Amino acid sequence: MKRLLPLVFLFAASAARADTFLYAGSYTAGTSKGIYAWRYDPATGKASPLGLVAPAPNPAHLWATADGRFLYAVNWRAQGNQEGDTVSAYAVNSRTGALTLLNKVASHGSQPNQVVLDHSGKVAVTVNYNDGTVAAFLREPDGKLGEAFYVDRHKGAPLSAAQPGPRAHGIVFSPDNRFMFVAELGLDRVYSYRFDARGPSLTPLDPPFVGTHAGAGPRRLQISPDGHFLYVNHETDSEVSVFSVNQGHLTEVQVIATVPPEGKARNSTAENLLDSSGRCLYVTNRGHDSLAIFTVNRADGRLARIANTPSGGRTPRNIRFDPAGKFLFAANENGGNIVEFAFDGKSCALKPTGVTLPIDTPGGLWFVQTRPRGRGH
Repeated sequence: MKRLLPLVFLFAASAARADTFLYAGSYTAGTSKGIYAWRYDPATGKASPLGLVAPAPNPAHLWATADGRFLYAVNWRAQGNQEGDTVSAYAVNSRTGALTLLNKVASHGSQPNQVVLDHSGKVAVTVNYNDGTVAAFLREPDGKLGEAFYVDRHKGAPLSAAQPGPRAHGIVFSPDNRFMFVAELGLDRVYSYRFDARGPSLTPLDPPFVGTHAGAGPRRLQISPDGHFLYVNHETDSEVSVFSVNQGHLTEVQVIATVPPEGKARNSTAENLLDSSGRCLYVTNRGHDSLAIFTVNRADGRLARIANTPSGGRTPRNIRFDPAGKFLFAANENGGNIVEFAFDGKSCALKPTGVTLPIDTPGGLWFVQTRPRGRGH
């Protein structure tokens, strides 16, 4: 028995080992055909391609459950395609990373931009860019999405040629799961909702939104780990707003540029991302083709831009940390690649590792850690 004991422990450790996969959505007007995957080694940062794992029209943004069993994607309608403007649910094969389509539901709008799960994992929410709608769906135990239990359409007059009416773009839940915030790019607003996962229910706050300055184009959101500060990048004017949060109500406390003054004219921002500690914030600059690096004063939420690091390609859109928080990956939509950076948690600096994953027009990125549950799963 003494000889067998180490083998038993070895087997148990192996059985409990998590496999890690990196998934990338893509825009399918060119050569990309849907969702692609790589098997990922967190120790080295290396990734081995698995190829196309789910054919789909324009899976622009991805999100997975915390247990790694299910993955969700929004689908823009492709030209001549009648199956777009949906949210798709997939089961994840824990051994191979393959995806099996479970079902699709209508996004209740045109060109859904994000799908986000609340912290309980019971609810999925999407926002639709072309008409400013927000739709929430109950997740079934088998991973499928039910029909929408809540739909809200933002209303407002066109602001300019670049902002011709409602254009909902980003979603984030507060850490305590009591509130949800939505960036409304077309109306220069950020909306606040009270959220109850038990219902489930969503209720607009009173007042339902705060405004940014004219022409900002608020796009995506991140919230501090303590829930006290909300960060919203502006697509149109290459800035970030910092809001203090009080019971879901927002007060703007800072606006700061994501590029030097000479870089604004031909730039628009896409994504922002906090590290797990809330000390570092990153924003992707399309045109300047850089990642803006900010340090965060966690006492008052204010930002200081310390550098702009080249993204390693053209038009960086989505960024994502690996599960260990050691590496950051940037998807360069028009650069044909996803580029890996080593992350320094003390200085917030990013350094290219030399790992580059080729893919045509990459979109949203998501890491999934799975635990084997037997054959066929």
